[in-house]
Amino acid sequence: MVTGATVETDLRRARRIAEQVPDPELPMLTLADLGVLRGVETTGDGTVVASLTPTYSGCPAMAEMRADVAARLRGAGYARVEIRTVLDPPWTSDWITAEGRRKLTEHGIAPPGAAPRYATGPVPLVLTPTRRTVACPLCGSADTEETSRFAATSCKALWRCRACREPFEYVKEI
Repeated sequence: MVTGATVETDLRRARRIAEQVPDPELPMLTLADLGVLRGVETTGDGTVVASLTPTYSGCPAMAEMRADVAARLRGAGYARVEIRTVLDPPWTSDWITAEGRRKLTEHGIAPPGAAPRYATGPVPLVLTPTRRTVACPLCGSADTEETSRFAATSCKALWRCRACREPFEYVKEI
């Protein structure tokens, strides 16, 4: 006998399906791990609406993310699917979940630190280079250096560990 407690609601099922869609650029992460999946809801006519926030306004992976979420939901039997892009509030790397950060490190990619906080009003001009410490995801050493501000994607930078001499990628704080 199936009870109400064991029956998965349609909304919960749709949310679970959308949460499992991998990020096209960091496939070890799901869109939920990355914090890009903002929500899943259903409308009165049965349409499943998934909301996504791009990591930045020019993110080239956004079209693929939208298509992947829609395809997964349609493949699971949802005939009416709508994918909405939500730009406000803008995505921040602080939305990457603890599980997502763990997966990044596990795959040799340094996760971002805390995103910068900006006050409203005038922004002070800083003319000195920003110093940051990024721990090597392979050996944990803080003796690292940035070798390129951009890596395979705009969201990442290339770093090198002076201790273990291995290069690694680093997800930037946004």
